[in-house]
Amino acid sequence: MRALGIVFPGQGAQYVGMGRDLYEGFEVVRTTFSEAREILGFDVATLCFEGPQEELDLTINTQMTILALNAACYRVFEHSTPSRPRVMAGHSLGEYSALCASGALTFGDVLKLVQARSRHQQEAVPVGVGSMAAIIGLERSAVENICSEVSLKNGAVTVANYNAPEQIVVSGLAAAVESVMSRAREKGAKRAIRLPLSVPFHCGLLFEAARRFEKDLEGVEIRQGDIPVLSNVDPAVVHGPDNTRELLTRHITAPVRWQETIEKMALMGIDTIVEMGPRKILSALSKRIDGRIRMLNVEDRDSLKKTLEFLNP
Repeated sequence: MRALGIVFPGQGAQYVGMGRDLYEGFEVVRTTFSEAREILGFDVATLCFEGPQEELDLTINTQMTILALNAACYRVFEHSTPSRPRVMAGHSLGEYSALCASGALTFGDVLKLVQARSRHQQEAVPVGVGSMAAIIGLERSAVENICSEVSLKNGAVTVANYNAPEQIVVSGLAAAVESVMSRAREKGAKRAIRLPLSVPFHCGLLFEAARRFEKDLEGVEIRQGDIPVLSNVDPAVVHGPDNTRELLTRHITAPVRWQETIEKMALMGIDTIVEMGPRKILSALSKRIDGRIRMLNVEDRDSLKKTLEFLNP
């Protein structure tokens, strides 16, 4: 019996056409997208399948479509196998998918919460004021030091994602992010890539967004999930009714500690992880973190078939 973990991707995994194959093949997927349409008031399925890409890439649309597809992928998987995961996690936005899949939050509450969260984030920082960049090929301490030096001269910029060894994302004021990219190249980074995002996620510029979102969380019922969900803020901590509101509020301004999340799963004895949702971004990161873990995914009928054949030989 495999020791199974489940992970969910976040913003950046979207592409036009995502989910169409599963939608055509499974009633539970069509039902999931129908629920999302009723809750949100727009046709999530059409946006996923037909785009256009520039509409799909808008933060509020991206987050709604990723959430719906992540949920649909997990529902298909759950109905197709007796295998039960020991633990779940999600990268940034994906943490909400994990909380939903675990039973801690309802699908409707997750969609409404993230809709409010994305609106607060976009309103907190005008488009063009902030940005994010991926730094490839430098140790985390080197990137942290560069951010500290740049912040003293060019304004706020901090690490937003500890994704994998020597793969780190920074976030902050646009000019400061550009300076970090330049300094990183000087220090020997293999690549420094500005990310096409309209919001500088997981940094202090979103303090006001976090304050407003804290109020949104007050009226939401949070239950004890059936499956433990690790926190991006502190992977040593498991979500529960007593701490989820505080963790999700901090989540807006705190960095995503994904490398530690996968390392924690390995310490728990997880030997197989299934990524639920579009692309295989987390699978690629996880292989770099711990190559001993078998990575599988579910995003269409073919990947579902391969995953089920491995888990249920």
